[in-house]
Amino acid sequence: MLFHSTRGKDSGKTFEEVLMQGLASDGGLFMPDTWPQVDIQKLKQADTFIDVAKHIVPLFTKSSFSDEEVIEMIENTWHDFSDSSFAPIKELDDTKSVLELFHGPTGAFKDFGLQLAAAFFNKTLTKHNKTAIVLGATSGDTGSAAIDACRRFESIKSFILLPGGNMSEVQRRQMTTVNSPNVFTLIVDGTFDDCQEIVKEAFNERSFLKDDQYLLAVNSINWVRIIGQICYYFYASLKINKFEESLNFSVPTGNFGNVFACYSAHKMGMPLNKILVAVNNNNILHRFFSNNDYSRTEVYETDSPSMDISVASNFERLIYDFYAERDASLCNDFYSSFPVSPIKLEDRTWKKSKDLFLSYCVDDISTVNAMKKNYNSFHYLMDPHTAVASEAVDELSSKLEGKTIILSTAHPAKFPLVVKKAGLSLEDIPENLSIIFKRDERSYRFKASKELIFNFITENNS
Repeated sequence: MLFHSTRGKDSGKTFEEVLMQGLASDGGLFMPDTWPQVDIQKLKQADTFIDVAKHIVPLFTKSSFSDEEVIEMIENTWHDFSDSSFAPIKELDDTKSVLELFHGPTGAFKDFGLQLAAAFFNKTLTKHNKTAIVLGATSGDTGSAAIDACRRFESIKSFILLPGGNMSEVQRRQMTTVNSPNVFTLIVDGTFDDCQEIVKEAFNERSFLKDDQYLLAVNSINWVRIIGQICYYFYASLKINKFEESLNFSVPTGNFGNVFACYSAHKMGMPLNKILVAVNNNNILHRFFSNNDYSRTEVYETDSPSMDISVASNFERLIYDFYAERDASLCNDFYSSFPVSPIKLEDRTWKKSKDLFLSYCVDDISTVNAMKKNYNSFHYLMDPHTAVASEAVDELSSKLEGKTIILSTAHPAKFPLVVKKAGLSLEDIPENLSIIFKRDERSYRFKASKELIFNFITENNS
């Protein structure tokens, strides 16, 4: 299995090269040359999440690691989860269930992809006797998960950029209270998109790196994160009905990585009815799926801050694979002037959306009401991002056939102010989310300037 860029000028890459390179040299995102197919009959014999991962992950890694190496590594990859199943499923009623992805050490679904990526990073760095810098932008949960996954490895220094604006105090403190010499939390006076743009420029320039050093991507542009997320879609389908019937998945999304992982699982053989793309008022994805309008607008601060973005980076993978049917030149044309100019597909191409996708936009009032509704109806407390996905299911129920899985992407304790706004209370706060209020914060503040940030990284890259 080799990999290539969505824009066609970076190809023939091994798994290890894609892992360590992150963003393709032509500005595109890496994709597998073909979609590996899962042996569903064999997978039906699996029981645990780890069993499922042992089927999925080696399908992508053969160009760099033996299956035996990968399977041995997987046995110790996911750590410090509070639930032994890693991703328990809670049934709300006969038609919808919740896939809880927040039982990892940082209380968010990002632990699945980033713990897998960090394990492979360490394996590769150890093999080549090299060091690395992790550089990432976060709109809420990516940064804390990256820090937690990578800080145990002395060969990796993490520089995480977070916007100075909308983010819950819990999310911020998860990053600013980490006292490790190889972790640097950088607060940027700007939006998540400003942070993301600086990260992309860093991968193009790499001016602060030593000669023998890697620059590692932890945002969902890194394909390895997608692999980790593919695993829990197969796991959910296995546990719900052993792949006997197609399911719907409602996914709260910002950067589109979680949606694309669901799409990927489907391309690999997982039965699927519809993917519900659930967004807040930052609705570039809903505008596309409903009106063929993929245009950048300003970022609005909402009660579901992890989705406060104006450009969904992973959407390029869907444009390439689903709409352009792997025509890299066409994908490159779409992105050659974006985001200055919007992307608008030919009508017959765009209409393919209805075969697989539904979308819905949920404002803050509806988000809070959905939290109340789920608690009153099912005595189930969900965070605001999960509430967005739940509301999308309720509003689009007439268009759905079969059972629907709502992805719960964060623990509600990460958003205490929104829980309070809904008139609800937190009954069980995990220790890993309460202890951060007893620790001092430490961070560095910058203007949205790549020069200032690159200089800081250089000074601390000793």
